[in-house]
Amino acid sequence: MREILTAIKPLAAEYYRLTGKPLGVTGEVAETIAVDVLGLELAPPRTAAYDAIRRTLDGSEKRIQIKGRAFGADANPGQRLGRIKQPAACYTVLLVLLDNAALDLREMWTAPYAAVAERLAKPGFKVRERGSLVSVRRAHFCSRRRCLASGCALPRRP
Repeated sequence: MREILTAIKPLAAEYYRLTGKPLGVTGEVAETIAVDVLGLELAPPRTAAYDAIRRTLDGSEKRIQIKGRAFGADANPGQRLGRIKQPAACYTVLLVLLDNAALDLREMWTAPYAAVAERLAKPGFKVRERGSLVSVRRAHFCSRRRCLASGCALPRRP
């Protein structure tokens, strides 16, 4: 699988340069990068409400919903992420920002799912009326930076 994603990343980046449209593999690339960097386990295909699992030292599972976005230096931070699945039996939402020139990791942000759900449920919050889509800027509001591309080899938390 890694070989396929290694081959598709430059093709997807070139497609974006030529057409201005994404090829549609950003989510899969983001999930794979998150799994590799953070030592996660991918959830089985078509699992509802979460994409990966982090096993703790005591053997319990923390379910993680992963949102990926290719984001260039000149990109608008108001760009939308995919739908935050609700209700979700997950612990964390992980935002993986990729450089749209090569689909390489730029940074990752985490937020407790409960904080994201609370934010989306606020009355008058336009995101809620648009089907739970959230912007990159708003995702930063309730999250904390997990790592930058230059220093993503962080110690894994229990």
